[in-house]
Amino acid sequence: MIRLVLIRHAATAWNLARRIQGRSDIALCEEGRAAAAAWTLPAPYADARLVSSPLVRAVETARLVSGREPEIEPRLAEMNWDTWEGRTLGEMRRELGEAMVENEARGLDFRPGGGESPRDVQARVAPWLAEVARDGRTTVALTHRGVIRAITAVAYNWDMTGEPPLEIAMGTAYLFDLDADGQPVRGGEPLSLLG
Repeated sequence: MIRLVLIRHAATAWNLARRIQGRSDIALCEEGRAAAAAWTLPAPYADARLVSSPLVRAVETARLVSGREPEIEPRLAEMNWDTWEGRTLGEMRRELGEAMVENEARGLDFRPGGGESPRDVQARVAPWLAEVARDGRTTVALTHRGVIRAITAVAYNWDMTGEPPLEIAMGTAYLFDLDADGQPVRGGEPLSLLG
């Protein structure tokens, strides 16, 4: 088994306003930068291979938490929320009413506007997970809530309906193990990045 550590980027102004970011390339806000600068990779992973989504909020977080330049991996970009980006879920629920309730009940097949479903995200990251497994190195990846949730769904056999097995918070390292084919499984309890 190969260890994979997933970390959600620090906060942006849109996070603080609860706006859907998706592929919108929003930089960290001052609060986010200060938080990420206080984070430390857990000792067993401090020198691990470091990879990041290409979105600036993840790249900035990777640099701040590690002091290194990450490898950029486009498949780690956040889920595409298409025309919903910049909006809040509350706005979408009020605007779409019952159609939103039905869409959210689809779990892995929930689709925002013309964007991606979580199942689409799983299909996008699966080849990368297989590459990490073949590479054989412990890997730390700075990415996004939607990507971590999609990988969590596979590892915990969760269909994204009902309560999630993990709440994806900032300042936390989520541990997974990858089998020889890159299939993620639960790798241990999440670790705080606050030392």
